[in-house]
Amino acid sequence: MDRRVVITGVGGLCGLGTDAVSMWEEMREGRSAIGPIANSELHDLEGMTGAEIKALPQHDINRKQFVSMARFSLLAVLAAREAMRQAGLSCDEGNAHRFGATVGVGGLGWDVMEETYRALFLDGARRVGILAVPKTMPSAAAGQVSLSLGLRGPVFGVTSACASANHAIASAVDQIKLGRADVMVSGGSDAPFAWGVLKAWEAMRVLSPDTCRPFSADRKGLVLGEGAGMAVLESYEHATRRGATILAEIAGVGLSADAFHIAAPSVEGPATAMRACLADAGLNAEDVDYLNAHGTGTKSNDQTETAAIKRVFGNHAYSMSISSTKSTHAHCLGAASALEMIACVMAIQEDVVPPTANYREPDPACDLDITPNVPRERKVRVAMSNAFAMGGTNAVLAFRQV
Repeated sequence: MDRRVVITGVGGLCGLGTDAVSMWEEMREGRSAIGPIANSELHDLEGMTGAEIKALPQHDINRKQFVSMARFSLLAVLAAREAMRQAGLSCDEGNAHRFGATVGVGGLGWDVMEETYRALFLDGARRVGILAVPKTMPSAAAGQVSLSLGLRGPVFGVTSACASANHAIASAVDQIKLGRADVMVSGGSDAPFAWGVLKAWEAMRVLSPDTCRPFSADRKGLVLGEGAGMAVLESYEHATRRGATILAEIAGVGLSADAFHIAAPSVEGPATAMRACLADAGLNAEDVDYLNAHGTGTKSNDQTETAAIKRVFGNHAYSMSISSTKSTHAHCLGAASALEMIACVMAIQEDVVPPTANYREPDPACDLDITPNVPRERKVRVAMSNAFAMGGTNAVLAFRQV
């Protein structure tokens, strides 16, 4: 039996806000969170631009767990708890083994790694914190979500750079469809504002000096952000049996690899993933109303993605609405497609397409309807979300109104 998978709760935080509702309101209105990084300790890196969470929300995480987490795990836990609250779910001894979690991350506990290396190499420390290893491991976010919510089913981390969250959600869908779980808490998290990480991105010469302008001819590159987005996924049967409010159905998944270049994008890999997603969902190209683009704001990504969309959707590419919400929340790496999942779910809920903010100049190579600067009201029955990562790992999700 092919089990349908639905979303019954979402949670998130990033530079736009510290809960899913406030994040969506800012995304929907095209208000950008990008600005000078002020709160993170960046040492001699001055004038860096990013989308930073200004202050964390109040929470009741117990101190024992709180001190065992790096920032990316903390963000994942906060988002997961919000998603579970909206879904109206909790675990007990009777059902915990049927609840699991997958969390996508682009990196690891960079803040703890930075602190550890500085203590050893600059301050002459002879030993480091006893929890340095469990704090920094990439799977820590998934483990901490499990600890916080009492999930005893399938729990693991997923990492595929900027496609990590979509891959994590795809993996969670598989667990439910295969009957290994009834409920999966899934999404992504990242907290890249550490000196060493920003120096590495600086060396790639892809960072914008001001803001993120996807598909605009005067774009100058991507901007990094921090955040987390999580969703509660359930089998349709489990959700309807308990009378849950269903926000959207995950209609299809499409995965591919470029096998082309470790950093440069291709057209065929993303096109293959989009086609596979449509086929998995049983959709025609004309069925897609809104596409949340990967849309990083780099010259190569935006033009390559536009070409891939045209290849897959043909004439319909000019009829559907497209936008890149990275123009508002920046590129949150492992969390990026999780935040964009929330944008797709809310677009379906409200029949509103969030805009591509900061847009100024048309680019003839990016000539699709990218919803510049102003939200658009339209019926959104099906939304698709693209995530194309360095390494050529592509993951595309389709969401459908229920």
